[in-house]
Amino acid sequence: MENVHTATAEHKDEHSFNRKAIWRTFWILLIITLVELGLAIWYYETDFLPKMFLNGVFIIMTLAKAFFIIAEFMHLRHELKNMIMTIAIPALLFVWFLMAFLWDGGSFKDLRNTYDPYHKEPKKAEQPAQKPGSVH
Repeated sequence: MENVHTATAEHKDEHSFNRKAIWRTFWILLIITLVELGLAIWYYETDFLPKMFLNGVFIIMTLAKAFFIIAEFMHLRHELKNMIMTIAIPALLFVWFLMAFLWDGGSFKDLRNTYDPYHKEPKKAEQPAQKPGSVH
């Protein structure tokens, strides 16, 4: 009978509620969000950093927040590596799928008039020739 109680006590400790880890994740997510918000406000007030650079920073920070949310609140951090890869690889393939279609759509948008045989570029209005000695 002793072995049964010991196994139950060990099992109960293994799945205990960890408030410290949740608060740590909360503070990390709060700091990342405040940095994102600060960068966005700074960009709109000063226009100092290039927009493409900021977009890259925002994407990286959003992925970091997604990692902490998935790891802690979906309890994926405590799973086996094979289970993590079973969820992560299809998710990464889906992100790649979206990026590929957005890239292809952008190239189609940029090149669609090139392949249209009936498309004609609009002509610019010609400026009247100026006579020498006349001032406009």
